[in-house]
Amino acid sequence: MDIRVRNNVTVTGRADAPVLLLAHGFGCDQNMWRLIVPALAEDHRVVLFDYVGSGRADPSAWDERRYSSLEGYALDVLEVCEELDLRDVTFVGHSVSAMVGVLAAAKAPRRISRLVMVAPSPRYIDDEGYRGGFSAEDIEELLESLESNYLGWSAAMAPVIMGNPDRPELGQELTNAFCATDPDMARVFARTTFLSDSRDDLKTVAVPTLVLECSQDVIAPREVGAYVHSVIPGSRLVTLTATGHCPQLSAPQATAGAITGFLGTAA
Repeated sequence: MDIRVRNNVTVTGRADAPVLLLAHGFGCDQNMWRLIVPALAEDHRVVLFDYVGSGRADPSAWDERRYSSLEGYALDVLEVCEELDLRDVTFVGHSVSAMVGVLAAAKAPRRISRLVMVAPSPRYIDDEGYRGGFSAEDIEELLESLESNYLGWSAAMAPVIMGNPDRPELGQELTNAFCATDPDMARVFARTTFLSDSRDDLKTVAVPTLVLECSQDVIAPREVGAYVHSVIPGSRLVTLTATGHCPQLSAPQATAGAITGFLGTAA
């Protein structure tokens, strides 16, 4: 199978420059990065893709068993890297993709040499001594609602996830992205996302890492950003003056600036 077609791979920016690989989160696609790509592409080769089951990736490549774990999404990442022979890559992962990047970096350290984690969460469910932001009952209710009426769930939840109620066009964009995803595939990705526990995986990170959080985020509260920062040795934590779970859309200039600032010191 042609990996470039399977994952709808697109490449922009300078061909001879360091590589940034941008990975979207649940219910989204590479279009979610469009507002920060121009700034990143000035000094980098920017590679974007859609996970199988999302965006314009080839739906015939869908395998429920593979994509029922974060390792399946990490395989997508590594196969894109292999197809394009990408090395010394900075992996920029939004939301659940931050943890996918952790897994990919552990499997292929020669290919992924830096991590940028945008609004990450290694575990969404609260645990003893850990606040993920949701109780187990909250998450089960969320998943049951999603599975019973995906379009209705998308319309209700996307604006909450996006935040910024004074800018309803942002919530509408996320709603549209969610609604464009096949409900059966979204169901699998949602369970993989919201039931995962990647806290132990964070301990494997041995590359320069930026943890990028928003000042208010109902999906990944600041306690989570602080936790991720505390577990990854030498990581840098930046709190954007932004609200919601998608700063690449709600605060693109600040997001791009934090990423390029980190790359300038992590080179």
